[in-house]
Amino acid sequence: MVALLAVVTAGTVIVRPGPVAGWLGEGTAGTPSAAASRSSEPEPSPVLVASATDAPMPSAAGVSAVLDPIVASAGLGSRTHLSVVDAATGEALYSRGPDTPTVPASTTKIVTAAAVLAARGPTYRIETRVVAGANPGEVVIVGGGDPTLAVNGTGTYPGAARLDQLAKQVKEALGGTAATKVIVDGSLFTGPVFEPSWDPDIPTSGFGAATTALTTNGARINPKQATGYAKRYATPDIAAGQAFAKALGVSTKAVTKGTAPATSDATPTPGSEAPAPGTVLGKVESPPILRLVEFMLTDSDNVVAEYLARQVAIARNEPASYTGGGAASLAVLDQLGLPASEGALSDGSGLSRKNSLTPTLLTDVLKLAADGSHPELAGVISGLPVAAWSGTLRDRYRSPAPGGPGAGVVRAKTGTLGGVNSISGVVVTAQGRLLAFAVLADKVPVGKDQAEVGLDKIPNALAGCGCV
Repeated sequence: MVALLAVVTAGTVIVRPGPVAGWLGEGTAGTPSAAASRSSEPEPSPVLVASATDAPMPSAAGVSAVLDPIVASAGLGSRTHLSVVDAATGEALYSRGPDTPTVPASTTKIVTAAAVLAARGPTYRIETRVVAGANPGEVVIVGGGDPTLAVNGTGTYPGAARLDQLAKQVKEALGGTAATKVIVDGSLFTGPVFEPSWDPDIPTSGFGAATTALTTNGARINPKQATGYAKRYATPDIAAGQAFAKALGVSTKAVTKGTAPATSDATPTPGSEAPAPGTVLGKVESPPILRLVEFMLTDSDNVVAEYLARQVAIARNEPASYTGGGAASLAVLDQLGLPASEGALSDGSGLSRKNSLTPTLLTDVLKLAADGSHPELAGVISGLPVAAWSGTLRDRYRSPAPGGPGAGVVRAKTGTLGGVNSISGVVVTAQGRLLAFAVLADKVPVGKDQAEVGLDKIPNALAGCGCV
């Protein structure tokens, strides 16, 4: 359990410094008072704090001696590619097809996390706003791409902005003018709402959703279904517009799609005539990007992943689409000095089989996030599930299979599609050295459960050995 609170490693101490809680602003994001009083976000404190690098580094020969028989017997198929590096130095300790492009499944989210943290910064918040429509009584809710937006106090994501609080602002701004119509502006996002290369069952599988610029609770119909399968709205933007209309006291039949007028600098005066078209009537803000990254990584939230990829595209003036998000994410990695040419992205979640990443690219991203040179990327590490403790690793690394030393000291993102299994993250060796690893297999001949046992044996072995 101590390892879950602070992991003393070869180059880092994984902690959550006190100031982080302040700039995350959990419990206040999205309230009118918070949005009005916040003038600027403080600079983030690093989640990874440098420490001594005196723990013994494993040798390549030692790691090979331990991993070779495990990889050979893991049953993951001939297209099993690995990279293991020392997180402090980047030195390669184990390689098997490390530069071979491989379908990564949900380990794609590691790349999405790094890209959005670099492009937007950990403290950036996504805004949802309402402006006056072209005619008196019309209000336009403008989707900003916040996947965590809640309808009311019963939301899926902690600290989410809320439509009921937004409606309260709008009512006050309108004064004596009653709202009669709600227009949903989702023009920020372009392209198809589902990635064309996704498997046919994904749109209805309960693990993905139509990606629209306005949505609530990750498009869930029941916001209490926070993890796993959840029924999703077929048209999340219209559903959100109808929920907003109810909060305003407007008939849900008076909800349509449209485009907001150009934003006006006018300030609404309660009790006066109807505000000028484009006048901002209210706005709420999402939790910081860091929290959204953690939501995405910890529970492998595909919907949040697609919205974060679009934030990367918007930040780089690319189309906010699946294609734009993938291209923008790789461009950000290139700016960070990472080998972006080793990746191809059709989406941000990893649901697409057209995605390809090399194990080396993933361990390079993890190394950069863990070595302290880019503190804005620290959320890549803090968001990873902890073996036998949290998220998608909550029920793995427990006895009897495979159990072992990985519990509490492996932090990793998993990935699963039919015939594709992967795991990538960081692990602390028995002698206290932090390693980054990536295992990608995209021609797996066995079922999911058996594949996961084979995968988990690899970081387990790294956790249990000094390999000096």
